[in-house]
Amino acid sequence: MATKTEVAAAARALFADQGYVATTIAAIAEAADIPAQTIYSAFGNKAAILRSIAWEVAGTLDIDRAHEEALAQPDPRDGLRRAANIQRRQFEQMYDVIDVYQEAARTDPDIAHDLQTIAANRERAFRRHIDAIASHLAPGVSVDDGVAIYLTLVLPEVYRTLVIEHRWTTDSYENWLANALITQLLRSP
Repeated sequence: MATKTEVAAAARALFADQGYVATTIAAIAEAADIPAQTIYSAFGNKAAILRSIAWEVAGTLDIDRAHEEALAQPDPRDGLRRAANIQRRQFEQMYDVIDVYQEAARTDPDIAHDLQTIAANRERAFRRHIDAIASHLAPGVSVDDGVAIYLTLVLPEVYRTLVIEHRWTTDSYENWLANALITQLLRSP
């Protein structure tokens, strides 16, 4: 019998290949070699499977600790470099899940709510970082401007454009992001 992890792995592959909407519980059950009713009993619905995948992957990244380490850097440039590394690792490990979440949010109100909650949490984390470096912001860049710049630079669409569509390496993406954050947010040394 397949475990929840195996069901999640089968679902993740199908979501990436076919999309969220086109993937059925029956298809997940077939891929995991388990009865569909077992999946319904274990997860309840497709949205719960997607949430399980996201939580499992995000849990391996320890993002909260990484953000704390970025905030603890005495040089704001080093903190932003660490923030770029966090974003790179997050996209490397779960861009496909983020992409599926965005697709699912267009048709599933519960997933749309999840995505709004995630976006609000990200904005709070980024605001905390910008608040911590406020005295180093470039002239004319307010904390609100800094948050907006940060949020824009780390959009999944930017990662997709650079890494997936234009085939940048993730190292190149991380370096670009770090430099963009530093030059757009901080005053010159």
